Amino acid sequence: MTRFALDTISPTPWKNGGGTTREVAVWPPDAGLDEFAWRISVADIAADGPFSAFAGIDRQIVLLDGAGVRLRAADGSFDHRLATIGEPFAFSGDVAVDATLIAGATRDFNVMTRRGVCRAQVHAMRHGFSFTRARTRWRCSCSAVPGAILARA
Repeated sequence: MTRFALDTISPTPWKNGGGTTREVAVWPPDAGLDEFAWRISVADIAADGPFSAFAGIDRQIVLLDGAGVRLRAADGSFDHRLATIGEPFAFSGDVAVDATLIAGATRDFNVMTRRGVCRAQVHAMRHGFSFTRARTRWRCSCSAVPGAILARA
């Protein structure tokens, strides 16, 4: 297992300029956004705007820091206020989503899985972040404590 601090991962700016993301883990290793089976990241949302669409991808987001963000699906399928730290929200990457910050910037934990290839379950846990791999299964938990040390296998 390799331990690292989140601030040692270089942030990548979003296409829309509204935030940055830090990729924590991806499978297969070094897969691009069109090739991954699953991807785990931490994003900083700095401005209102659209989320990038990811056709064929199931997404889960968890608020880690900040007052939260309102997520509205363009097709009307959901209008969700992500305002409780540690509580996951799942939605389809196929749907256009508009994000509106509630009261300033947020930091969010994200899990994306390619539909038909794999799936993820994200649960609120109040422990450190770690991965455990047992054959083809991965397990991870994430702390809502800002600046927490993260671990990956």
